[in-house]
Amino acid sequence: MALVDCPVFFEWISMTTDQSNTRYIAHVRSSDKSQQTVADHLLEVADISKRLAAKINVPEAGELIGLLHDFGKYSAAFQTYIQSGTGLINPDSEDFVNSGALKGKIDHSTAGAQWVWRELSKYGKNGEGKLCGQILALCIASHHSGLIDCLTPEGTNGFKKRIDKEDDKSHLAECKQNADVHILAQAKSLAEKPLMLAMLKQLSQITKNEQQEAIKHFYIGFWTRFLFSCLIDADRINSADFERPQQAAYRNKAVSWIVAIQRMELFLTEQQVHDTPINSIRQKISDTCKKRSQDHQGIYSLTVPTGGGKTYASLRYALHHAKAHELERIIYVIPYTSIIEQNAEAIRKVVEEKGDQYPWVLEHHSNLEPENQTWHSKLAAENWDAPIVLTTMVQFLETLFSGGTRGVRRLHQLANSVIIFDEIQTLPINCTHLFCNALNFLSAYTKTTAVLCTATQPLLDQLKSPEKGQLLIPKENHLIEDVRQLFEKLKRVEISNKTKSEGWSEDEIAALALSELKEKGNCLVIVNTKAWAQALYVKCSESIDSDSLFHLSTNQCSAHRSDLFRRMRARLADGLPVLCLSTQLIEAGVDIDFSSVIRFLAGLDSIAQAAGRCNRNGRLDTAIVHVVNPAKETINQLIDIKVGIEKTKWVFSEVKDTALLDPENMARYFKYYFYERADQMAYPLTATEVGRDDTLLNLLSDNKFNTGANTPLHLKQSFMTAGNAFKAIDAPTQSLIVPYQQGKQLITELCGIAKEFDAAGYYRCLKQAQKYSVNVFPNVWKKLREQKAVFEIHPDEGVYYLDERYYSEAFGLSTEAVGKAEVTIL
Repeated sequence: MALVDCPVFFEWISMTTDQSNTRYIAHVRSSDKSQQTVADHLLEVADISKRLAAKINVPEAGELIGLLHDFGKYSAAFQTYIQSGTGLINPDSEDFVNSGALKGKIDHSTAGAQWVWRELSKYGKNGEGKLCGQILALCIASHHSGLIDCLTPEGTNGFKKRIDKEDDKSHLAECKQNADVHILAQAKSLAEKPLMLAMLKQLSQITKNEQQEAIKHFYIGFWTRFLFSCLIDADRINSADFERPQQAAYRNKAVSWIVAIQRMELFLTEQQVHDTPINSIRQKISDTCKKRSQDHQGIYSLTVPTGGGKTYASLRYALHHAKAHELERIIYVIPYTSIIEQNAEAIRKVVEEKGDQYPWVLEHHSNLEPENQTWHSKLAAENWDAPIVLTTMVQFLETLFSGGTRGVRRLHQLANSVIIFDEIQTLPINCTHLFCNALNFLSAYTKTTAVLCTATQPLLDQLKSPEKGQLLIPKENHLIEDVRQLFEKLKRVEISNKTKSEGWSEDEIAALALSELKEKGNCLVIVNTKAWAQALYVKCSESIDSDSLFHLSTNQCSAHRSDLFRRMRARLADGLPVLCLSTQLIEAGVDIDFSSVIRFLAGLDSIAQAAGRCNRNGRLDTAIVHVVNPAKETINQLIDIKVGIEKTKWVFSEVKDTALLDPENMARYFKYYFYERADQMAYPLTATEVGRDDTLLNLLSDNKFNTGANTPLHLKQSFMTAGNAFKAIDAPTQSLIVPYQQGKQLITELCGIAKEFDAAGYYRCLKQAQKYSVNVFPNVWKKLREQKAVFEIHPDEGVYYLDERYYSEAFGLSTEAVGKAEVTIL
């Protein structure tokens, strides 16, 4: 029997603990000043981390890093700091320190990393213990900063520098002296050869079938990140549940998929009363998905024409598949926040009923949580602990690759899951190889099933440089076999190529839109830039009443856009005139049906998606999507659109208008597009960013271009450099709460809560505020700051709100006070 299992041992521990009057504190609850001891925190985090790490078959590794992550809190320096900061030491005492000035300066993460490295690195003849020790030490040392660089961009051994930190700064010797005896005993019992062998077994399995050395290194690094995720979430969960004990009851509830399945099947039965030719086709697609849900786990494609009922078909597949394979959750990854609320509402209508003890569906719109997290924001952070989660592609990619600790805590939730990628063609081109490698890993080693849904399937399994990573999709994993026949049956529109050499002027485009509105009763115009959407809105407002005219862009918060969609759908259903001027946010997955669509020239996949908003429900025999090219358009910085236009022109020159939406011509377009951009798919980085021309893929794999590549280290990744360089979109954005309707009340509440911090209220308000936030690019953020139009909810919290004078009912956020803004498309 192990020492820690012995009752006599625990009795002795209890006696020796009672003899000591020293109480080592990890946290102090803000509401009642209750104290959580370091020992209690370490043991509780270890228990959670152990359970989470079982997902990759190394529960003891998770337990050990949980047990040691805050080992440095046994130091006198940390105890003086936390007790001064929480009022346990009188400010008049000579022991009192200015905790604000010391914030982030007292190291309490290195001691545990040093301990585990010294214990494990001694095992193995060929450095096996050093590999395992490095992985675990990295997780512990990095749990406040995000994974650190093993090799810095300059070629320095960053891991060695951290692990060799002098004792007067890491406090290891002091912490070993002060630590509760049972904590050290439990750590000793875990840090033995069996743990190393268990880790090596898993690492061998994830690398043995991979031929490419770079991908092997990527997998080991990603496995490390997964383990790190288990620790981060365990730490945050325990900290949050200590602060709000009542919250613990809501976590990790067992999911009864059979309940959701019964509700889904009843819903579909009721829907069959609306029998139309299109609904009949949708039903067959849904039935196919249900049948295929019993297949083995893996990566699948679901290629269905726009309007083919992908949302309910994929939900039916996911529910039945989750039950068949005893999975924990379903995650929908959606390109735009504008579609999240629509899809969440559709899914809730199926699976949720009044009286349910807990909600089935969680919407995660945007990150109001700042990356440099405070204690408050850590408590309010989102970790996707729900049966069905809807989030954006940006959030998903940040979970996989971003630096810091905010996004990575959700990574382990992707295990034992079904992930539905809605409109997968919107994947950022520079993330292609990274995404493929990560998804291959999740599918092969964490019981994750992925379904790639779209009408315009990109060729992610047929890339120009497969040695850098491409998706592994067996031929039999295409859920719809005869895609061509399906597209023919669901064909409801024709493409009319109206592009001309001199381009279309603003007056000509407005005249075409107004003509289509008059003739067809409604019309949708989709443009490539916000400036064009605003300019056409202003132009058309001279000719039609405001009730018929709508503008959509990401300058409007999600709640604002949802209200506009509801108004448009109601008018369309009543046969009232609607003219909508929108950026491309409307074209991917939005359930709305116009009789006529005008699309600015763009990638063929975008044109096809725009076509999905035209005659969607087949009320007309056929309808027209008019493709026009504006004479003036500022898209030099919009590379995706610019290259897409160029490749669409190639297809236009080779294919008749009537065949443009055929699956083989979409494949032709993607071959042109991917071939042109193959050198951008590994996330290229410049010398300005990392000191040399490199790629994020390289930094996260073997780091072969680093000058320290020959350093005797098992993991050579520049994790922190890669995380800091990674952006799921071209420029970093700042989330801003806007005063649209309920947003005003939420701003007032958050400002009040921030003064007298209430963790539960803060979490609730932040969650609600996601729908009332806008993501702002750096140039716009700079202008708003200059105008003094943004305010921080509370100093140093990193959550901001907008002055109401800078939010317009027509256009949303503006860099000028409403009424002063001028529109230009140049």
